[in-house]
Amino acid sequence: MNDAKNNNNGSFGRGGDGTPQHGGDSGPIVPVSPSQAIKPQRVPQPPKRSRRARSQVVIFLNFIMTMLLLVCIAALAAYWYGKTEFEAPGPLDQTAAFMVADGAGFNQIASGLEQRGIISDQRIFRIAGKAVLEDDTLKAGEYEIKARASMKQILEQMRAGKSILHNLTIPEGYTTHQVIERMLENEMLTGDLPSELPGEGDLLPETYKFSRGTERADILKQMTRAQTRALNQIWERRDPDLPLKTKEELVILASIVEKETARADERPRVASVFYNRLAKGMRLQSDPTVIYGVFGGEGKPSDRPIYKSDLEKETPYNTYVINGLPPGPIANPGRESMEAVANPSRTNDFYFVADGYGGHAFAETLDEHNANVARWRRLMAEEEAKAKAEEKNKSAE
Repeated sequence: MNDAKNNNNGSFGRGGDGTPQHGGDSGPIVPVSPSQAIKPQRVPQPPKRSRRARSQVVIFLNFIMTMLLLVCIAALAAYWYGKTEFEAPGPLDQTAAFMVADGAGFNQIASGLEQRGIISDQRIFRIAGKAVLEDDTLKAGEYEIKARASMKQILEQMRAGKSILHNLTIPEGYTTHQVIERMLENEMLTGDLPSELPGEGDLLPETYKFSRGTERADILKQMTRAQTRALNQIWERRDPDLPLKTKEELVILASIVEKETARADERPRVASVFYNRLAKGMRLQSDPTVIYGVFGGEGKPSDRPIYKSDLEKETPYNTYVINGLPPGPIANPGRESMEAVANPSRTNDFYFVADGYGGHAFAETLDEHNANVARWRRLMAEEEAKAKAEEKNKSAE
């Protein structure tokens, strides 16, 4: 029984080569002799790779995946660098003007910005800019680029067309000829004038804003539209009892009022004088109409007085000779003068003359008017004598 039990617990023996043999799979390790312990053991062979692992297709796919991963990493790095540079402060150390010509291409603009030292890298500006713009475009014009402006800020500025705006101021009472001269003198404007110029009174004197390179013909159109719009609005609000029949008559009388006084507070009263004269059948007797009849839109030279012969000269505009209104405006009246004619003061005045202090003295009767004229002449004589005395004193010194 003991032998059988021992066999159940496992048995040991030696193999044919004299080495200890394990009698079972789960028994204890059999001790060996020192000579056997130092004897080199056979190294197990490494596992063999499957045919699938050795396939050239798999190797190629692994290569492709590796390359794609590297490309994605490089693309992300390039995107991050480009975005950082696109939004970073630029190299410009002080504010500068940059002109985008009409019809200039995106590449041309980018190259010009880099050449001027406004941006650091035109390639980043082109690539990022086209991605941001999509179907939008950069507007032509002259731009004020702030110091350290980023490429993104410059792009958005040109995209919105926030260019430098210049002013063209047309004084009230300028003739169309004088308006044209002022436009031709302005070097910011370009282009020729249209063959058919606006008529007298067709332009609204105001300050017009424009970008460098704007066509002169476009500014003229803008002035004409502004005058038409203003005249329509004023005509709708006019006093219904006025004797005027057309908008053109309102502009004609407004141009006379414009040339008679530069003071806005006097214009409604000056207009009432002319209305009172028309109602009574009197001639307007306005010196500015005489000047226009003699010199036209070019105007009277500043050093030439009005002679008695001018007042008697027969021209279509001489209101000392003709009855009623002249055939057309003698200037381009401003909005306030047209408003004054559309809604004049209610007075009994028939006369006015300069008071020597920048305004006018008004009168209801001829006697009052003559007294005002005499007062004005005395004042002018005193001023002339004072000026001569001062000049004499300077010469004596």
